[in-house]
Formats: sequence, C-alpha cells, structure tokens
Amino acid sequence: MFKQAFNRAAPALAMAAITATVSVGTSAQEAVASFPSKTVTIIVPFAAGGNTDVKTRLVAKQLGDILKQPVIVDNRPGASGNIGIELLTRAAPDGYTIAMGSFGPLAVNPWIYPKVNFDPKTLVPIILLEKSPLVLSVPADKPFKTIADVVAAAKAKPGSLNIANAGPGGAHHLSAELFESAAGIDMVGVPFKGGGPAATALLAGQVDMMFEQTGAALPSIQAGKIRPIAVTSAKRLSSMPDVPTFTEAGYPQVTVSNWMGYVAPKGTPPAIVAKLQAAFAKAMEHPEVKDRILSQSNEFGGGSSQDFATFIDNESLKWSRLVKDRGIKIE
Repeated sequence: MFKQAFNRAAPALAMAAITATVSVGTSAQEAVASFPSKTVTIIVPFAAGGNTDVKTRLVAKQLGDILKQPVIVDNRPGASGNIGIELLTRAAPDGYTIAMGSFGPLAVNPWIYPKVNFDPKTLVPIILLEKSPLVLSVPADKPFKTIADVVAAAKAKPGSLNIANAGPGGAHHLSAELFESAAGIDMVGVPFKGGGPAATALLAGQVDMMFEQTGAALPSIQAGKIRPIAVTSAKRLSSMPDVPTFTEAGYPQVTVSNWMGYVAPKGTPPAIVAKLQAAFAKAMEHPEVKDRILSQSNEFGGGSSQDFATFIDNESLKWSRLVKDRGIKIE
C-alpha cells in the first residue's frame, strides 16, 4: 500500500520540484533584468574626506543619475582597508553592495599582514578608476639632482640616507623598498602616521627624500620647496615634463602606481557586473570626474572587467615577490 501511494505521489513531487526550480530561476533572471531597482551602496574602506572617499562620491553622484537609483557611500575605515573589504565579502552578491578596491587591500595586505579575513581573488573586478604615480623628491637644499646622485651617495655610505613614508605597507613605503632592491642600496625608512606628516618632515628637511603622490607633491614642487628627482610612471608626466622616469634612470622595475577601482562580491551575476561596468565607465567620462582624476597627474582608468582582473593579478604577483624578498611584515 505504501509503495503504491509513494508511486502515485512521486510524479506530483517531481512536478512540484520542477515548478519550484523554474520559479527560482525565473526570479533570479527577473532580478538581473530589473537591476537596479533599489539603492546601491559603495563601501569605501577608508575615512571620509580622503582622496579615495572624495573620488568615490564624485563617481557615485554621476552613477546615481545613470542607474536612476540612489547611490550612497558607506565609509568603513580600518586596518589599511581590510575591514571594509572584509565587509564586502559578506554582502549579498546581487550588485547592490560593491566597494572601492585599491592597491593595499587587493594586492599588498594579504602578503604583509599576519591574518587577513578575505581572499582578494574571490572578488569580482568591475572597473579600474585611476592609477596614481609617485614622485621621488628631496628638500630643495639637498645636493641630489638625479637618481644617479642618490644611488652614489647611498652606496658610498650604506644606511646614511633616510627616506620618509606614510606608514608601513603603503605605496610610499613599498616604492622605496622596490627602489632599494633594484639599485642594490640600503636606506633607512622613516615611517610617519600618514602622508601629511611625512610631507611636512620632507619640507622641513628632517628627512633626505620621500616617494609621494604626484598630485600631493606638485604644489611644493612648483613652489621650489622640494626638488623632484624621478617619477614612477611608465612615461613622463605632462605636469612635470622635465622630470625623468625611473625607467629612463635605468630602473624600469620602479614603475609604481597607487591605484583604485571597483569590485563586487563573489558570485555576482556576470550580467549585473556588465551593467555596473558600463555605468561606471559612463560616470567616469563625466567632465567633473575626469578632470578631477587628470588634474592630479593621475592616469585615467577604464577598460573591461577582465582588464581590471588581469591588472590586479599582476600587481599581486609583483608585490608578493617584493614582500617575500625583503621580509616585509606588519605585526
């Protein structure tokens, strides 16, 4: 009796399962097709008011107009960006929560922190916003005029020169480590709590040199307070056409940018990623956004999601090798 009842019920159960599966599949397709239908949140893993935050708010303003939905910025600073990116990995993969990903948390932090509670490789890249090259500068009263001068002085007295940075693990610090490795020299790194204090020490002549964001250093360079020695961009910058690149100086390894772009959680549907990529690309072309990027001597991003994914992979490989070779750690 039981067997007969089960046999009669089996087709009905199978049909119910198929109907449920179709219903779920249809709902998922409808969610993708209707995206976005509510507020989109962009996590910025750094404090409000900084460069990353300001740029994202400019982009968010244009993105909201394009998507025809509110786009809000949620600042979640801490641990050099790790806290905000970890929060992203816990978000629903539906396109409504994305984040500003950057140099530190996506390509460096996993290699220098003893524990990071996320894997950058699981994130879904959307688009690269910008690449920000750095410039190596010295106080105006220092004798160094070229990279050759710096290398010669460092080799003559190893450990006699010092170089400021904005804190361990940042682009300023790692650019110096990369330069030392490429040139075979030994300098003393002087960490400060942020780029501002480090730049102040440079202006006061308390340190011998510093790698600094070109946009941040430009006013002091133009005022003659510090002297630019070389830039880390692949080509000379239009804002400093007389300043050579490290490649021209014989150190092509020292090609560095402090970059940022947008990423989504693992499992975000490709169709939604494509919609976001197209919307971001359009938002970035807005004059207010584009002018802000280019006026700071930065390189404009863009490109496909795959382009950004490949870029992140290359950056991760580059910095993981340096961190291992130099024994760099943050306790």
